[in-house]
Amino acid sequence: MDRLPLFIDLAGREVVLLGTGPAADAKRRLIEAAGGRVTTDPSSAQLAFVSLTGDAAEAAASDLKRQGLLVNVVDRPDLCDFLIPAIVDRSPVIVAIGTGGASATLAKALRERLEALLPASLGDLARRIGARRRGLAEHLPTPEQRRRFWDDLMTPGAPLDPLAPVGDPDAAIDAALAGDAEAVPSLVSIALTSDDPDDLTLRQLRALSRADTVFHANAPAAILDRARRDAVREKVTTLPEALPAGLSVFLYRIDRA
Repeated sequence: MDRLPLFIDLAGREVVLLGTGPAADAKRRLIEAAGGRVTTDPSSAQLAFVSLTGDAAEAAASDLKRQGLLVNVVDRPDLCDFLIPAIVDRSPVIVAIGTGGASATLAKALRERLEALLPASLGDLARRIGARRRGLAEHLPTPEQRRRFWDDLMTPGAPLDPLAPVGDPDAAIDAALAGDAEAVPSLVSIALTSDDPDDLTLRQLRALSRADTVFHANAPAAILDRARRDAVREKVTTLPEALPAGLSVFLYRIDRA
């Protein structure tokens, strides 16, 4: 990962904007849409956008950086402390696509595909899930139970599939709670034929993304990175006799004939 993606709360914060013209206007709209206030005074800001060209852009960026601001310079990724991604807005769900400054056109093309893929109801679904999370602990006291509950509801074709329109999220959540059962150990074995995660099937990727525990025998880091960040990872030569509760995945290598 070349850059760390962050979502910053700009509500009520001042952001420096230098320059005029269409590019500066676009940055102003972006800042204001996120709740920020545009200023030219760097003493009250932490972020700055520079929409200037040539030596003026370099001088302004250098001066702002000396004052401790993080700077974005339009069309100059070499001068940027941070980059603005292509954005799919389904607030509070925000999808950001970045290419590290390599190609804004590529990021735009990906955004257009995702715009068509993600339903307009996704934001409302997120708000309903957020409203129900606190009360869920009364029914499902452990983090593992709650994680499994949401995983099951949001798998492809499930009642809260995020890529499909959802009529009544609360009704779906209530129905799932009424039928919830204790976790039992389950296991998915994945035979690795290469070190390339792109060779994993969709079914295998889905299992990795949902697993509570990943057992592996020298699995490559690129494969392990497809698992949940909070999943337990254990390097083993053989599987333990007693599996932990929830979903476990066992990664092992095979040689192609």
